[in-house]
Amino acid sequence: MKAEAWIFGGNAAFFAVVTPTYWFLTDDPTGTAALIMTTLLATLVTLYLGFHANKMDARPEDRSQAEVVEGAGELGFFPPYSWWPLWCASALGVCVLGVVFGWWLFIIGVGAGSIALIGWVFEFYRGEHAH
Repeated sequence: MKAEAWIFGGNAAFFAVVTPTYWFLTDDPTGTAALIMTTLLATLVTLYLGFHANKMDARPEDRSQAEVVEGAGELGFFPPYSWWPLWCASALGVCVLGVVFGWWLFIIGVGAGSIALIGWVFEFYRGEHAH
């Protein structure tokens, strides 16, 4: 995670230089506030990654003498496809139309959205802690 910490540190340094320059050139408080928050968030991620990089064992990506085969293995569970995001988006569309046309349509959208969101969350649930 040291490489990621260096990337975010570079971004934080860049935004720390750009923010006062932007403020002096434009005198725009909104953009300056956004750049200040961007600088602080990049610094936060840098500190988090740097702290945890010192606490954990070095990954193959962090060592210069590592072999490609050391990074082999399971990376995680990635589902092939899912229909649930479509139903969640459709329910959100019904909720937005409910704001325009009437509260009754909004309530229908909330009900459909609740079912769709529960379906999406528990899509691969097949028992206790199963995928």
